[in-house]
Amino acid sequence: MTDAPANAYLGIDIGSISTKGVIVDADRAIVARSYLWTEGNPTDAARRVVADLGAQIDRDAVRVRAVGTTGSARRLVGAMLGAAVVKNEITAHAVGTTYLHPDVRTILEIGGQDSKIICVEGGIAVDYAMNTLCAAGTGAFLSSQAARLGVEVEEFGAIALASKRPANIAARCTVFAESDLVHKIQVGYAREDIIAGLCRAVASNYLNNVGKGKKIVAPVVFQGGVSKNAGVVRAFEDMLGMDVLVDPDGHLMGAFGVALLAAEAVAAAGADAAGMGRDGIAGAASRSAGGEAFDFDAVGDFAFKTREIECAKCANHCEIICVYRDDQLIDSWGNRCDQGAVRAG
Repeated sequence: MTDAPANAYLGIDIGSISTKGVIVDADRAIVARSYLWTEGNPTDAARRVVADLGAQIDRDAVRVRAVGTTGSARRLVGAMLGAAVVKNEITAHAVGTTYLHPDVRTILEIGGQDSKIICVEGGIAVDYAMNTLCAAGTGAFLSSQAARLGVEVEEFGAIALASKRPANIAARCTVFAESDLVHKIQVGYAREDIIAGLCRAVASNYLNNVGKGKKIVAPVVFQGGVSKNAGVVRAFEDMLGMDVLVDPDGHLMGAFGVALLAAEAVAAAGADAAGMGRDGIAGAASRSAGGEAFDFDAVGDFAFKTREIECAKCANHCEIICVYRDDQLIDSWGNRCDQGAVRAG
């Protein structure tokens, strides 16, 4: 008699720059991790992350019972994967962070093209702000300046920490920051001082824009891809006058949080409804007494496409996004009234 497969849950965070994924086991420990570039194609990125995660586990011994999605393409990829849970980034990051750090009061997050701050009280997110308008405080800004300096962005942190006198670089706008950077290079500033100045510019831009008006209270957790930059971490600590904690899996926190939410959805639904919860990839999976298991291979077997439809049934003229799997409508969103509702087949 063989042992029953262990239950697990998959979370995926689809961002504009990178797509992250994790699988957590029944004890909510991460057993598989993936971090890949989105490259302008969220559905393909989701496929690659799912394949990467599937290759890291023994599929005969582990059964993924539910999927959760978050990030900018969460609805699209959620429909594609038959997700049980589709949540915004604020919720996903707050759930993941408070699970690992129950006493956290402030969450700082800087990704490739956006950033956010989440204020927490008693384990509950009570306030937040996001910045999606200016790239001066994001990973994309650091990457572009690294290319200009001929340095790998992964090396920025160590180089910045070697600086004794960080250059003062304008941080309010990407254009001004780049102009200031060029000027500092032309007048002969040391490379480590320029890089340290860029790290401080990112932290300053974040605090003056995203964190403006927010009460930043310790303990503070910093996450997102930029949290791996020790120079930015040091800049935050200097400016805030407090320690800033960086979790080893902080860049995966959105995926981790939504995986936890998927696990909660299964527990809430009970054994009779413990499958994926919506028509999707799980429909191709074999059934078991405990519900449907996610089929990693089936993700590559289907052709997915989206189509935008403008509804003219009222003055809203909503742009409705329809998602098709092998020419069959599986999900749609964007309508602001029932007249624009598009029913999946």
